[in-house]
Amino acid sequence: MDASTSGRVWKLLGADGKPYDSTQPGMLGGHRRGRIYGRLDCPSALRAIARGGYLRDRVFFANERDAVAAGFRPCAVCLPDAHDRGKKTRQPNSPV
Repeated sequence: MDASTSGRVWKLLGADGKPYDSTQPGMLGGHRRGRIYGRLDCPSALRAIARGGYLRDRVFFANERDAVAAGFRPCAVCLPDAHDRGKKTRQPNSPV
């Protein structure tokens, strides 16, 4: 049985930064206050989750396009290539 037939619903953030219900789980996780997104198995995020202070601000995205459109930047730990590409394309005074 897959997620779409199990009746389970996940809360994801869309490209507009607003939450929506999805029958498919998010492929990326993020931190709302830090405006960072990364893989669900990111070592840095897993350490923060283990400490307990991260979960309140945890968000999920269906894909990288939505995360970027919502104003999040890639994690330097688990997405170093995307992080480096993003640094090269951001404006010097850009907030992210």
